[in-house]
Amino acid sequence: MSFLSDMLNHLLEQYGYSVLFFSLFLEMLALPLPGELIMTYAGLIVNQGKLDWLLSILIAGTGTTLGMTVTYWIGYRLGNPFFEKYGSRFHFGPDKFEKVSKWFGRYGNKMLIIGYYIPGVRHITGYFSGTTRLPFRKYALYAYSGAFLWVSVFISLGKLLGPKWEKYHHTVNVYILVIGLILVTGYVLFILYKKNKQRIHERIDIWLEKGMQHYHSARKVKVILLTAGALFIALFSLMIGLIENFLEHEFVKFDEITIYIVEQVFDHSWTDSMNRWAFFSSYRILLPVILLASLWIWFKGKDRLLTIAFFALVVVGGEGLAEGLRGIFHRIGPSGNPFTFPSEHAFIALTVYGFTAFLLFRHHGKVLRRIIVVLAVSCLCLIIGISAVYSGNEYPSDVIVGYVLAGLWISLNVILLEVFRLMRSNPQ
Repeated sequence: MSFLSDMLNHLLEQYGYSVLFFSLFLEMLALPLPGELIMTYAGLIVNQGKLDWLLSILIAGTGTTLGMTVTYWIGYRLGNPFFEKYGSRFHFGPDKFEKVSKWFGRYGNKMLIIGYYIPGVRHITGYFSGTTRLPFRKYALYAYSGAFLWVSVFISLGKLLGPKWEKYHHTVNVYILVIGLILVTGYVLFILYKKNKQRIHERIDIWLEKGMQHYHSARKVKVILLTAGALFIALFSLMIGLIENFLEHEFVKFDEITIYIVEQVFDHSWTDSMNRWAFFSSYRILLPVILLASLWIWFKGKDRLLTIAFFALVVVGGEGLAEGLRGIFHRIGPSGNPFTFPSEHAFIALTVYGFTAFLLFRHHGKVLRRIIVVLAVSCLCLIIGISAVYSGNEYPSDVIVGYVLAGLWISLNVILLEVFRLMRSNPQ
């Protein structure tokens, strides 16, 4: 073990909760301390039974929130005078400060939750929130909840990794950093969309031209096309990257770590439950779902023949697409099963349940009901993917690519379906 690991082991075993509290408190003040390393190592000590899991999270979260509180009030005391006097020295004068303050006051509170996972960002958000006069109640809500979520993730990871901590903790931290950067990028893009929403909708109106004039839910169609188009582009780019990683054998470490974590979380007592969840990706369940959805579309839906035709295309064509890709890549699964990349279970489950949910609630259902359905489908497909990994039939990377391919296929067909509907509504 490294010198740092030995030192952490000694300090955490001797002083345990005090080390957790003060190290995270000081890190939030922008001192160069390895917060994630300390928390995951504390999780390892929890795994060994020398620290309590919930108490460790409580102590670490308290230290983090106290540090964030101190940095907020330091920034609050600095305020505008600091930037008026010294801001020009680092190209951040009063004008730029005022613009950034308005932006941060409107959107920055959400960044407080995500920023914890990005080194450097979490060290300045407290200071900047105070300096820009973000209301303390709003700041505390996001900063404190984000703090406890952050420490829970890393301490729990250390607990799960256990004796494999030394081998895997660096790679896991990199994965979490990447996820954090993706979330920040997505949030920034969402803000840019909200800021330029009017201009974007005007462009779409020009593109759709007369077709929109004869369609009842013009606004709804614009939102669907815009969302599906953005999702298609994002997933297509991600799919290309995943295929490149597969060809360069860069999934080995990811698969190894994920399989280990699944084995730690779900022991042998979960076998029957996992088999039942996996059953939801079999055609013995999917065919009745497809049949019932088709009947509902026929009696309640709009553009019935067109919608059912696309439903059939999504299911049959999607199965053919996934089967073709599995034949091309010809990957042997963990238990010797051929053709596992992309995952058959993850792909067909998300394709059928996801597109069915879209069709059923395309013209019906309140917003809350739609959100519940999206969450239910997401959870079901996630559990199906975990069951495929748990059973040893597929690698975690097979499942991830199955999800991405299904999302790509659904978004493409949603775009085509909406375009065909517009063409039918305006035959000229």
